[in-house]
Amino acid sequence: MKPVKIYTTTYCGYCVRAKDLLKRKGVDYEEVDVTGNDSMRSKLVEMSGGQRTVPQVFIGDTHVGGYSDLSRLDSEGKLDPMLA
Repeated sequence: MKPVKIYTTTYCGYCVRAKDLLKRKGVDYEEVDVTGNDSMRSKLVEMSGGQRTVPQVFIGDTHVGGYSDLSRLDSEGKLDPMLA
């Protein structure tokens, strides 16, 4: 399984949903909390192609997007192949 990294903040409901979706699928992930870390938030904006919101999910080297993107991939049956 490819490594999964999720960038979050402590006050983000969509971050909780994204982590729950990954947990339900049995996916181990690395969480990077960017709450109050302006330099990491700036780096995240660069890494995600300009996205300023959290969560931001990466599978391997691929930027997936936020919770709605992750959920859509799962409902379309595209998430499991990405994780494999």
